[in-house]
Amino acid sequence: MAHKAGFVNIIGNPNVGKSTLMNAFVGEKLSIITSKAQTTRHRILGIVNGEDFQVILSDTPGIIKPAYQLQESMMDFVKSAFEDADVLIYMVEIGEKELKDEAFFNKIVSADIPILLLLNKIDKSNQEELESQVQLWREKVPNAEIFPVSALEGFNVKEVFTRIIELLPESPAFYPKDTLTDKPERFFVNEIIREKILMHYKKEIPYAVEIDTQEFFEEDEIIRMRSVIMVERDTQKGIIIGHKGAALKRVGVEARKDLEKFFGKQVHLELYVKVNKNWRSDQRQLKRFGYND
Repeated sequence: MAHKAGFVNIIGNPNVGKSTLMNAFVGEKLSIITSKAQTTRHRILGIVNGEDFQVILSDTPGIIKPAYQLQESMMDFVKSAFEDADVLIYMVEIGEKELKDEAFFNKIVSADIPILLLLNKIDKSNQEELESQVQLWREKVPNAEIFPVSALEGFNVKEVFTRIIELLPESPAFYPKDTLTDKPERFFVNEIIREKILMHYKKEIPYAVEIDTQEFFEEDEIIRMRSVIMVERDTQKGIIIGHKGAALKRVGVEARKDLEKFFGKQVHLELYVKVNKNWRSDQRQLKRFGYND
């Protein structure tokens, strides 16, 4: 039987369920998920291997109009998703009418690769609304195959995956068959800590934060990690730490539990907070954190 392999890139507005979908396909929590916009900052690959296929899925940041350099870099990840896709998944949610960026939308409509338009969160809808939404998107994106799905509930996810494999070109595998992702272990440490900050802090705090895991030592029984939470201002540092260090301790405890699940091993995590002024607008800092690659 011929072997199929290719890149399947997921794009859409913030919070439409892109990360939930990718995690459902991969069967592992690779992308962090919160109810806040711009949770995903990087382009994260999740690789699903079968005997005669390799699907390389790509979760991307939600499409926004950039306000500062970090967001420009995030949108560069989305642009790159157009360039190497064999199949493009355009994800929208029930009630949505348009993509936030017209130029991206025009690229989708004029794309010469297969487009799967996934109408997500149908568990929050009814039959009448669903039918009118399908009709709306059929008119807007006539070159797309439309699939109503619920990424969270797993509805139609297997059917979409089967269709992806049908659409992939014949090709040898791009990665070794035991590869799950292209990201190193420290990346997932950073993401799990950042997820807890997104969950527990309000206003600008989560968006002013970057995590830098500076030490990662794996022993037989335990992994020892030392991570620094970068913020832009002294006031933000105080908020992250909280009264008598309680807020930072909560982040550390919750992150450690998730890290132990992720790595299947005991974890010792040390967390520190450091001010790194204006890192979101500093090209050199962004490059160090893996944005302007």
